[in-house]
Amino acid sequence: MFSGSVAAVSLGLLAQPAFAQDANIQRVEITGSSIKRASAETASPVQMIGREELMKSGKATVAEFLQTLTVDGAGSLPTGFGSGFAAGSTAISLRGLGATSTLVLLNGRRMAPYARADDGQKSFTDLSTIPMQIVERIEVLKDGASSTYGADAIAGVVNIILRKDFEGVQLKADTGASRYSDNKQNNIALTVGKGNLDDDKYNLVFNAEYKKSDLLAAADRADRGWIGHGDIRPWGYTQNTQYMGGYITPGNSSYTPTGALRDPKTGNFVSLGGCGQFSQTVKQDPAGGCLWSQDQFRSLQPNVETVNLYTRGTLQLNADHQIYTELGYSQRNSSFTLAPVSATPNVTFPGTAANPTGIILYSNDVQMAASHPQNIFGVNTRMRYAMFDVGPSNHIANNQFNRIVIGAKGTVAGWDYDTGLTHSESKLHIEWTNQLNMKVVKAALGDPTSQYFPYYIGSQAYKNPASLYAAMVTNATSDSSTKLDIVDFKASRELFALPGGNLGLALGAEHRREQLDNPSLSGTADGSTNSSYVAAKGETKVSAMYAELLAPVVKTVELSAALRYDHYSQFNSTTPKLGLKWTPVKSFALRGTYTEGFRAPGVAEASADSQSTGSSSVVDPVRCPGGKPAAGGATTLDCNIQIGAVKIGNPNLAPEKSKGYTLGMVWDPLNDTNMSLDAWKIRRTNEINPLSYVEAASLPSAVRLDNNLVVNGVVVPNSGTLLISNAPYQNSSYTEVKGIDLDVKQRLRLGNYGKATINLVWSHVASWVRADKSQTFQFAGTHGNCDTSDCAGTPKDKINLITSWDKGDWNVSGTINYRSDLKNIRYEGAKCATLMVDGSNSPNGACRLPSFTTLDMSTRYNYSKQLQLFASINNVLDKIAPLDPLTYGGMSFNPMDASGATGRYFKVGAQYKFN
Repeated sequence: MFSGSVAAVSLGLLAQPAFAQDANIQRVEITGSSIKRASAETASPVQMIGREELMKSGKATVAEFLQTLTVDGAGSLPTGFGSGFAAGSTAISLRGLGATSTLVLLNGRRMAPYARADDGQKSFTDLSTIPMQIVERIEVLKDGASSTYGADAIAGVVNIILRKDFEGVQLKADTGASRYSDNKQNNIALTVGKGNLDDDKYNLVFNAEYKKSDLLAAADRADRGWIGHGDIRPWGYTQNTQYMGGYITPGNSSYTPTGALRDPKTGNFVSLGGCGQFSQTVKQDPAGGCLWSQDQFRSLQPNVETVNLYTRGTLQLNADHQIYTELGYSQRNSSFTLAPVSATPNVTFPGTAANPTGIILYSNDVQMAASHPQNIFGVNTRMRYAMFDVGPSNHIANNQFNRIVIGAKGTVAGWDYDTGLTHSESKLHIEWTNQLNMKVVKAALGDPTSQYFPYYIGSQAYKNPASLYAAMVTNATSDSSTKLDIVDFKASRELFALPGGNLGLALGAEHRREQLDNPSLSGTADGSTNSSYVAAKGETKVSAMYAELLAPVVKTVELSAALRYDHYSQFNSTTPKLGLKWTPVKSFALRGTYTEGFRAPGVAEASADSQSTGSSSVVDPVRCPGGKPAAGGATTLDCNIQIGAVKIGNPNLAPEKSKGYTLGMVWDPLNDTNMSLDAWKIRRTNEINPLSYVEAASLPSAVRLDNNLVVNGVVVPNSGTLLISNAPYQNSSYTEVKGIDLDVKQRLRLGNYGKATINLVWSHVASWVRADKSQTFQFAGTHGNCDTSDCAGTPKDKINLITSWDKGDWNVSGTINYRSDLKNIRYEGAKCATLMVDGSNSPNGACRLPSFTTLDMSTRYNYSKQLQLFASINNVLDKIAPLDPLTYGGMSFNPMDASGATGRYFKVGAQYKFN
């Protein structure tokens, strides 16, 4: 793996000008360019990952491997993020700019996006649909490429290239389990290929893969330090953490399995009895609440079952023309378990005649009637209740993906052409079990005339008839789809000779139609169930044409330029790119690029029919000014509170735009030493974001409870606990990120002891700045950005150190993965995001989350020409992920450190190639 180069490229090729006169030189096409060239080294940095490296990693999926790369950052979607909008999918986020700014291609062409936008906004390509075993190589362009590919390529491009010329029959199977003998994975893949293009004039490749991964429950890691624990008080934290429930605060209570009723005289909640029947928490709430932790129910990793099918057929018509087709199908079923739902949720939905505001505060509306047998106050009163009697909720996502490409390529009159038709679809069925019919819940608790009254809660729930649950409990479902249709054409050729070689020209055009239909979960359109409304629907049509030039002006200087014009129904975009590579000596080259890019508003952002409610961790500016609880009843919970934000589509949005710069060098100081160093900068303007949660929380339109602060006996109006903010989409901000990438590869010739390679890949984020209307936030090295990610943070440094040793039929490989420490602050200059119970900064008074380093190892043995045996160990040293109380992607750990939650993981397998 050589950043910006192909490891297999020799020193001679590095110095060879593109389109050299020698007709015997093999020309290749590199991601980011439509012109074939003799040198794989371009002006843009491209990280090449070969099939061998992919297989040596021991990773089970393409997504799992890509998310270990140093260039991946906040905003990527790991498999274990089961509580997110797009649970059941996976995505990569280059430079931490989000999956929407990372274009993923399969064999150089787009795929239909996942049928449910992340955070209700961010359209992305689901990496889970890509088969692992048939991958030939992966090219990661660490530079903008809108001038070639159009929208979404602001941060770069990931092009996954599958095998096209396989012959024979190959069977591969492996099985794995953690050191705890759980989270088992079983994978089997069959690849069949027949025909040789040179001799038989055809080739047909078929690949089938089946993967099964068992659910990993948080309770299964109860003895692994803090992993999976919602109750992190043993490590010095307060009880009011995001994965704890049942605690009582002035004028409020989180939802509790015993039920809690509001004293009409004091306004405070009182917990009903029987806590020991439900909670495993020994140290209980001093305020009288019934503390419980989500680790009694929640998954750390989902149950996943995947089938991937892929076939490619190529027919060589004659020496100059061939036709081909690609067929792909993926079925992925996943299930993630979450805690039981609340009987008193707050939900949002599009306004109706009956409810123009589109908000129902069931936390106020659901009350226990005065005559209810469990009402200890004898008057109608508010309540809080975690419905343990209903059971945990399973979030099930079944996604079907299909793709067909029909194309032709060849040579006509000196032009190399490639044209094709692509159709791709994603069909997603979502089911959330054990949801509520809120009308029945409200009547069963508060209406003595209802046939369902009384609904007994907590310790007396055994009295309830089955007919009540049949009416009250439901499964919410949604069936979504995306469709993508493309017709494309491109052609390239050499023109006249320049002093350094022939001028290369490429021309291309495409027409693309994207459709999204993402209805909300059943029952959410009018607030009649316990979930908020999340929906998007719309269509986008794009016509584009582009041109590219490659000019070896002299033997040592190569200039490149590209220009693309995209026409949308609402706007047009013209994006240029310029590149320069100077090779003064054959072992050294300087390179640089300037690029412009854009991202069109997605359907979820631009359609008036789109609305979603997301959540984020914020500091309440009213109840926690300056990072300290306000007088009159505020608590530390107000300084780190989860709120909802209603996000509504805006048809008047303009596209995001970007400017990117790279400047670097490639140097081979010795025959077996390769290195590259690239500085990069991306500035994305006119960004499409909801109003920042910080701003939205300060608006008078923010929805709050009525437990207002009381100072010296005077009630402070509109100062209750923050619940929901209104955050419409807008073009409001810019982001600027910059840093350095280093890639050093050393080959070692060990004589009788074989050969080895050592590869260091380092990405350093020097600055990650986002600015809104009133403030500029520096996130590099901090726990932010929490508005646009799962609050995983922005580490300044990520390093992969990859070693490989070959001797005879043996190979042993090892990879050290490192991420640097993080300040436990939301942005540079902010106060510590979480505090210990004694008021000191978290953790350990330093307000800094430790760095995390893991070691992965694998080995392969060629038993014969047909049989290969292999084994791997991930997280060899069984490092435990550092405790992280802020992120909501993993329970008490950062989702970037997921291998430290699972623990040491073993895998063994075999591959057999039939004669």
